[in-house]
Amino acid sequence: MSRPVQARRLEGIDKNIWVEFVKLAATYSTVNLGQGFPDFPPPDFLKEAFVRALSGENHMLHQYTRAFGHPPLVKILAQYFGKLLGRDLDPMTNVMVTVGAYQALFCCFQAFVDEGDEVIIIEPFFDCYEPMVKMAGGMPVFVPLRPKAPKDGKLMSSADWQLDPAELASKFSERTKAIVLNSPNNPLGKVFSRGELELLADLCVKHDVLCISDEVYEWLVYDGKEHIRIASLRGMWDRTVIIGSAGKTFSATGWKVGWTVGPNRLLQHLRTVHQNSVYHCATVAQEAVAQGFQRELELYGKPESYFVQLPKMLQQKRDWLVQSLDAVGMKPIVPEGTYFLVADISEFKSDVPDVPDSDEPYDSRFAKWMVKNKGLAAIPLSAFYCGAHKNNYNHFIRFCFAKEEATLKAANDILQKWKLEKTSP
Repeated sequence: MSRPVQARRLEGIDKNIWVEFVKLAATYSTVNLGQGFPDFPPPDFLKEAFVRALSGENHMLHQYTRAFGHPPLVKILAQYFGKLLGRDLDPMTNVMVTVGAYQALFCCFQAFVDEGDEVIIIEPFFDCYEPMVKMAGGMPVFVPLRPKAPKDGKLMSSADWQLDPAELASKFSERTKAIVLNSPNNPLGKVFSRGELELLADLCVKHDVLCISDEVYEWLVYDGKEHIRIASLRGMWDRTVIIGSAGKTFSATGWKVGWTVGPNRLLQHLRTVHQNSVYHCATVAQEAVAQGFQRELELYGKPESYFVQLPKMLQQKRDWLVQSLDAVGMKPIVPEGTYFLVADISEFKSDVPDVPDSDEPYDSRFAKWMVKNKGLAAIPLSAFYCGAHKNNYNHFIRFCFAKEEATLKAANDILQKWKLEKTSP
């Protein structure tokens, strides 16, 4: 066949960091702190709900349910998020269930972005945003979070990475259709402050721009920080789609249940994309997630709530990995939220010499060397930047600390042995 087989919209987006690094981890790693999934189980109440749905008397749970969300699930999501947002939500028009947050993002870009539209993406960003915008015919416009050195020799925090207000404002134009907000942010773990969100909101309102708000780590905030939903700010409900994930909420990433919450004027267009692509999500998983949220609504704000317990547990794991990395000279950036922690590898450059004029960012070569030679898997931070900016922040790697204690201890053992090898004559 002489003419190209692939559609033009696929040009330049065929490479995927996860395909490459998941294969490397499976081949070489003893300890995988790369990909963002827990290696501990979901809570018992959720597993029990799944078993009840699977083996109970209601055989209709094995069949199709409502295309835009299993009725029990959209109803409880409308109740729960209505409580959080302080507004009455219609489960049939203000909530849509998706095959994970990934499909929710895809629906947003396909529904809202036309050929030539610009979409502002804050760097570092979850890597699928850029190719999804391009597939929709849009033009990604990037604005970086810039690190500010902490005072008094303290460890850097994800809060030290901030937007420059003037630089951010300069990215908005008459071509801007949407901005993607990810708070808490993957990979940094940054939780955007109220002031930062108000700056974003004011610009969205001023320029009549939509906000795609990826909030999959909404429950995973530490040190008493507060996750603020940008849709709750003045002028933002009517222009925001909130995206959530049962995988991150209940530590069950393989179930692939996500959702969108927002005004019907926006969600009606997501429904059009959904009904003409995936159409339907697994009924049994939706039923189990609905029961999980029902339990959490009854325990709202109480110590027994999983949404209270999970961040406490993960904060301990975060602190443990921070100490472990700091002790060997990989300077951690202490995250305010998420599963992730970014560390500065500058002091380890002697182990993996730089290659002048290499097209591959240094952190990518370092991460590949580390998994092959030390058996420890992590993800290069440059994977979360656009091509033009990959070498600006190429001395950091991202670790996932949502792991069993034994996994984190095994990682620490590798790091301690590595340190001894570096310091021995």
